[in-house]
Amino acid sequence: MDWLEIAMPIIKNIALAIIVLIVGLMVIKAITKFISTRIEKSKMDDSLKPFLVSLIGAILKILLVLTVVSVLGVEMTSFAAIIAAAGFAIGLAFQGSLSNFAGGILLLTLRPFRVGDYIEGAGYSGTVNGIQILYTELVTPDNKVIFIPNGNLSNTGITNYSVKETRRVDFKFGTGYEADTKHVLDTLKQVADNHSLVLKDPEPFVRMSEHGDSAVVYTVRVWVNSPDYWTVYFDIIEDVKTKFDQEEISIPYPQMDVHIDQQQ
Repeated sequence: MDWLEIAMPIIKNIALAIIVLIVGLMVIKAITKFISTRIEKSKMDDSLKPFLVSLIGAILKILLVLTVVSVLGVEMTSFAAIIAAAGFAIGLAFQGSLSNFAGGILLLTLRPFRVGDYIEGAGYSGTVNGIQILYTELVTPDNKVIFIPNGNLSNTGITNYSVKETRRVDFKFGTGYEADTKHVLDTLKQVADNHSLVLKDPEPFVRMSEHGDSAVVYTVRVWVNSPDYWTVYFDIIEDVKTKFDQEEISIPYPQMDVHIDQQQ
């Protein structure tokens, strides 16, 4: 009987703590969902929205843990002492996560990119879909989702392809040595000038750039609006081949490599 009297308060505390934990998680889920809905409707920067939702959820869960510990009857002063004693070990164990959290703060402060930008960094490239507490979410052109730790991303070079309104598209085309140079230059210039999406200012650049082992190499550079990059890229390649065939300009085999940028 004495044992039962001693155990009953402990059992009650554990049962109450479990109830508080379950109810608390449900409440936190409802709160974060409500806050997420409100934030999505706000005029806040899209880069901040997922980060704030994640941060609020993490803070609420920490408060819930403290509440559960208090319900179990653990003195908060004792609990604080335990946390302080274990803090160093926890810090070492989670130093990567802390670095990622700091990286997230840094990315949101310096704003090297925003949600919707196409970037390349930490060995990956894709469209930024969200900046979370510990990682940044990218979506690749073939619809793969990549999660990059913020610490890695903030400590490496980042190429943002969406910042500028205009972009330059670079090409290299090879012709046989027997082809007339002026004829080739005029043909390439005509292809570039005739494309409706190629900007007139800066004007297209067409020059001979290399004497290769089996071909003369010509460089073509045109400026376009950023959203038109890939359309112009593929169109020019197709148009040059068609025009070379019409003008009977020889293309050596194997054909010269065309310069390709890792861009959206």
